[in-house]
Amino acid sequence: MPKREQTLQRLLRVRTLQLGLTRADESRAQQRLASENALRARIAELAEGVAPTQSAENAFSFIAAAHYRERLHQSAHSALTRVSTAQRGVDAASQASRDAKRDQSAIEKLLARAEADAALKAIRAMEEVPPVRKVRHDPC
Repeated sequence: MPKREQTLQRLLRVRTLQLGLTRADESRAQQRLASENALRARIAELAEGVAPTQSAENAFSFIAAAHYRERLHQSAHSALTRVSTAQRGVDAASQASRDAKRDQSAIEKLLARAEADAALKAIRAMEEVPPVRKVRHDPC
């Protein structure tokens, strides 16, 4: 195996490993985004459940509910921030995956081109060889 082909094979193994790692990172980023979205939805659901009602019997429970609702709104705001951060992480991870796939494809194309060049060189070498002629004995 020529040195160039060995180098390309090694590069292909490295790029394939990098592609796998970036895809794993992308998967983790998507899971993190899903988790943050679920948390945001749960906080919104809790905030709706604490909405003031007409039949508030005493002011203390009304004040406590208002305080709890305010805290939930603050949590909802921070959850939106975490969701947007997670979305940026997903975007970055998917871009890294596309870049890794592009790099791997480039190495595969170089390998295919090297194999085609080697085959063409072998064909040309066979064409250059003088024809071998068997010496047959004279007819009897």
